[in-house]
Amino acid sequence: MPEKTGVGWWWAQLPLCLLLSLCSPWVPSSLGKPKGHPHMNSIRIDGDITLGGLFPVHGRGSEGKACGELKKEKGIHRLEAMLFALDRINNDPDLLPNITLGARILDTCSRDTHALEQSLTFVQALIEKDGTEVRCGSGGPPIITKPERVVGVIGASGSSVSIMVANILRLFKIPQISYASTAPDLSDNSRYDFFSRVVPSDTYQAQAMVDIVRALKWNYVSTLASEGSYGESGVEAFIQKSREDGGVCIAQSVKIPREPKTGEFDKIIRRLLETSNARAVIIFANEDDIRRVLEAARRANQTGHFFWMGSDSWGSKIAPVLHLEEVAEGAVTILPKRMSVRGFDRYFSSRTLDNNRRNIWFAEFWEDNFHCKLSRHALKKGSHVKKCTNRERIGQDSAYEQEGKVQFVIDAVYAMGHALHAMHRDLCPGRVGLCPRMDPVDGTQLLKYIRSVNFSGIAGNPVTFNENGDAPGRYDIYQYQLRNGSSEYRVIGSWTDHLYLRMERMHWPGSGQQLPRSICSLPCQPGERKKTVKGMPCCWHCEPCTGYQYQVDRYTCKTCPYDMRPTENRTGCQPIPIVKLEWGSPWAVLPLFLAVVGIAATLFVVVTFVRYNDTPIVKASGRELSYVLLAGIFLCYATTFLMIAEPDLGTCSLRRIFLGLGMSVSYAALLTKTNRIYRIFEQGKRSVSAPRFISPASQLAITFSLISLQLLGICVWFVLDPSHSVVDFQDQRTLDPRFARGVLKCDISDLSLICLLGYSMLLMVTCTVYAIKTRGVPETFNEAKPIGFTMYTTCIVWLAFIPIFFGTSQSADKLYIQTTTLTVSVSLSASVSLGMLYMPKVYIILFHPEQNVPKRKRSLKAVVTAATMSNKFTQKGSFRPNGEAKSELCENLEAPGDHSNQTHVCFSLP
Repeated sequence: MPEKTGVGWWWAQLPLCLLLSLCSPWVPSSLGKPKGHPHMNSIRIDGDITLGGLFPVHGRGSEGKACGELKKEKGIHRLEAMLFALDRINNDPDLLPNITLGARILDTCSRDTHALEQSLTFVQALIEKDGTEVRCGSGGPPIITKPERVVGVIGASGSSVSIMVANILRLFKIPQISYASTAPDLSDNSRYDFFSRVVPSDTYQAQAMVDIVRALKWNYVSTLASEGSYGESGVEAFIQKSREDGGVCIAQSVKIPREPKTGEFDKIIRRLLETSNARAVIIFANEDDIRRVLEAARRANQTGHFFWMGSDSWGSKIAPVLHLEEVAEGAVTILPKRMSVRGFDRYFSSRTLDNNRRNIWFAEFWEDNFHCKLSRHALKKGSHVKKCTNRERIGQDSAYEQEGKVQFVIDAVYAMGHALHAMHRDLCPGRVGLCPRMDPVDGTQLLKYIRSVNFSGIAGNPVTFNENGDAPGRYDIYQYQLRNGSSEYRVIGSWTDHLYLRMERMHWPGSGQQLPRSICSLPCQPGERKKTVKGMPCCWHCEPCTGYQYQVDRYTCKTCPYDMRPTENRTGCQPIPIVKLEWGSPWAVLPLFLAVVGIAATLFVVVTFVRYNDTPIVKASGRELSYVLLAGIFLCYATTFLMIAEPDLGTCSLRRIFLGLGMSVSYAALLTKTNRIYRIFEQGKRSVSAPRFISPASQLAITFSLISLQLLGICVWFVLDPSHSVVDFQDQRTLDPRFARGVLKCDISDLSLICLLGYSMLLMVTCTVYAIKTRGVPETFNEAKPIGFTMYTTCIVWLAFIPIFFGTSQSADKLYIQTTTLTVSVSLSASVSLGMLYMPKVYIILFHPEQNVPKRKRSLKAVVTAATMSNKFTQKGSFRPNGEAKSELCENLEAPGDHSNQTHVCFSLP
């Protein structure tokens, strides 16, 4: 660029200097270059219309340097793609005929501030004056080389660079088409109205990545972003989409500083390891940062721990993973759908130092690509670097694979070419070359034509823009795989509005095709509900559904209905098994044995008594009440069968009737007997007259009156609460629902049972009281003492029954224990009565018939004080004509010394 001198020239630069002071701390060095100094930082190709180009030919510099190492793929490949596209357009007779496209291509050095400084070259022609007012010292006009006018810019690559440049270009209405910038911020048409791109926005990319994460069943991931618009906007879009779709949580979001300090990447790896369950790391970072992250992971010995998912900045590039293959193995990357441009492969493979002098960085690429030096002076003594021979060939003497964005660079150039062609057709119809209406080209008009283009790109895909200048979202999905000692990016799927992923093509380090886990919490087992961590829906604690609860959904446990219990895995409810006391149950063995033996014994006694009905011992026992008592004993034994039988309406009704009736019949008969004896002897102490109601008919009437009270109570109970069977699910509702059982039983509560047996107990207690009062009666007088022993024993049986019966009310075996206890107690009570009152008599009848004869009773002397008389009682036995035994208490009234005159006052005792 020629030297700029003179006061007028500096005044012409004043607006630019002011602009620089506002936008950047750097002043473009090109403005102050000495005369004759070539454009060492740019490529300049002459043409009728000049397009600008921004490419990251070099990486970001360190230690204050603007630029770093050469980017062979991301820089040189893309730059050559623009040159390739320009050659094709300029040689195409149908596209921009007779119009040549030129170029001014700059190196951004992967730094937004440096790119801003370089891009001011594009607007230099718009802010410089023509210099007509400037005069040389000789009075003649100065010789000024006017900079070319750039009508549109191809680039930049990084989103942060594109944003910085777009802010300048929009001021001068210069349209810009990016081939790689995907930040969602650039879709804001109000801020970046002159910006367009042939790649889709990261909004689509973020959606695609969320879909991939969900398809891989990862729900807990970390994000890693390079500081700047691309990284931060990409991560923000990913987080937003993950929240909208749900099911994916962010463990932590880590940002890589724009100027990382020493050890920064080691610190980043340590931070990612804080959430070790989040093994998947979503990366929106530039190529350099990706490589340094992988290096730090290797230093931390975390090879195979992390599963990387890279955005299109990683794509299918070799540079980030070179010599880091094991750390990067399994990485899933995404790249806008593309195809390899074979024409570019032929073009690039044919480039040499001789035929590619227009690319000022090609010599540097040559040295780096073939590991040689062009200048002998550059060779260091003792080094193994060879001298370049210029006979090296790309793809033959070095590895070559087309960079992923080459197609988009070509499409971007062609989009600009088609827009200019349409503009020329409308503004310069029939004109060869440019017409005045396109000289200069109006940027606002050109933008409209750019947004309207619709053509097939170099790979056959349609190239269009929406109202925000974005291309539609179409992506290829890759996985970096190591197979048989070689590595490759393998296509495993695609995304176009929805995900298509071929799982069988995926391969993971250490696990083959088995999907690795990146989850906060393991899935809950069936029967467990999730209790989510506040603010982190993907993290939860698994709480088992307890007791009788079952799992309704992932977050809820609910108690089963009262008649059901949870299934084995607690995912539903099932009916509780219903049980009853079976005939073959061990609990029924003893009651049935006692009942059968008791009934047999009772029938045996009845048969014996009936057969020997007229013998003295049967007559003396009081036949009427004896048979009533035997009937009661039989009912007590028979009750056992009702208690074990399956509960239904009939069985439950019979239980109500006969459970207390047998005991009432037995104790009513015994009470009548003891009461008669008591009244006789009490009456004998006071008077010589016989007590009332001691005849057999009276005794039966009293007995049946007592029994009728029991029957009356049962009838009232039937009216108030009709009998029915129920299934009680509370009796055996154990803590462990697996052992829960529903008990089929009659609807007789403990209180009802107490009331049912209470009357019988009252008769028993009353009978016991009379037995105690008549304990002094001579043993030969009727059955006073056997009845007493019977009642004492019966009381002991029922006193033992009460704590056993009511003490097991909370037992799981309540049904069996209480039924067995009740039936055994009733049978024992009946057995005591049968054994003590009847077995001795049967024994005498059968084995000692000689004792079954009438005999005079021994004299019973009772002192009765009545006036001045001494009364002497003797007991005699006589027999009625009908054969009924009759005992007489005779009062002998004797005068002292006179035995001839005796008076007998007698009353019969049946």
